[in-house]
Amino acid sequence: MTEVAAKRSKVPRFYFNFRSPYSWIAYRDLMDRYPDVAQAVEWHLWWEPDADGERRMAEHGHHFPYSAMSREKHLYILQDVRRLTTDRGLAVSWPVDHDPVWEVPHLPYFLALDAGLGPAWIERVYRARWQEGRDICDRTTIAEIAGELGLSAERAAAAADDEELRGGRGLRALLAVSDAGAFGVPFFTHGYDKFWGVDRLAAFVASVRSGSGAGSGSGARSRDTPLAGAPDEDFAELSDADFAAARSADPGHAGGCG
Repeated sequence: MTEVAAKRSKVPRFYFNFRSPYSWIAYRDLMDRYPDVAQAVEWHLWWEPDADGERRMAEHGHHFPYSAMSREKHLYILQDVRRLTTDRGLAVSWPVDHDPVWEVPHLPYFLALDAGLGPAWIERVYRARWQEGRDICDRTTIAEIAGELGLSAERAAAAADDEELRGGRGLRALLAVSDAGAFGVPFFTHGYDKFWGVDRLAAFVASVRSGSGAGSGSGARSRDTPLAGAPDEDFAELSDADFAAARSADPGHAGGCG
């Protein structure tokens, strides 16, 4: 896919990851405040690839569009996230990452999608990291989450080593991030328009609801979208549990995290 093709996608997209607190907050806002938009968007994984993932991207003429944050920005984010979560009534438990490999929690998402549990995986991994303070790059943690959801614990824990996932849907997801120019999360696209950070979510929502995104319109969802094929209904009154059951950070910006 070329960058132009990515820009012209007719379906609104939400690029999310499990590492970023801002991505988690955007997820919560979509679920709690804008459930109709959560239903309408394509959900696309965004994660920092390891050396093998970067090599695979380079072989396809792509690079990962991200720059690591400074220590000063990291300290600022701690304060900023505290303010944002307090405003939303969310309790955050900061995890500690020990030599993280982000393929470990992200690649099993595709296994969850295959089992019709994409939304449940997203909710459970976010909760484990940001509300329980667990290390989601620990394969034991991922195995436990998979077991809770009725997935194969062994296969989920080994997903980062699965050549089919790495070279197939995993690589395609990384290439799509590069094509879209999604240099951080949360990142949203609607037609030609791009929105970066929690503080741009309201503008994205307005664009989706009005259908005003340049090049916007109806279109088929990706098979890697957890909400594909969901029934049309009024989602305003649905709880998180209902939502799941029905369907089973970056440089110089306070609202994006890399």
